[in-house]
Amino acid sequence: MKSEFMKAAIREARKGIRAQEGDPFGAVVVKDGRIVSGAHNSVVKTNDPTAHAEILAIRRAASELRRFNLSDCELYTTSEPCPMCLAAIYWARIPVFYFGCTRTDAAEIGFDDEFFYRALRGQTGKAERRVRSVRLGRKGCLEVFREWSEKPDKVLY
Repeated sequence: MKSEFMKAAIREARKGIRAQEGDPFGAVVVKDGRIVSGAHNSVVKTNDPTAHAEILAIRRAASELRRFNLSDCELYTTSEPCPMCLAAIYWARIPVFYFGCTRTDAAEIGFDDEFFYRALRGQTGKAERRVRSVRLGRKGCLEVFREWSEKPDKVLY
């Protein structure tokens, strides 16, 4: 059955390629042996750099299931997730994902995200960094954090 779900992810990727909407990345979210959602990269179509297949499939599954915790789901994707997609998988609490190609395979066709992995591990030098971070407004931000933490009906995720 798992191979059928991977085939569905591949079909999603092909949809994106054929529609000129993205690249060879597709994903499906599965719950209880049925596909809840599927998506392909839509970065090019939407001009949204976060419109990766995994992210879109997770968003659609959460909407379909009407909840943000997908801990009873699995994700199938045509390639090893990038750091952004991996973070989304963790935030959604998906306990297992299956992938076809490795990030090395993806790099060989122009999708090299090794820099992101190195940056997240703190392995990039100052000259190599592409984004500056500046701390600003901590006092006001702490106030809103405090307001939320004191809220009796807050929802944790």
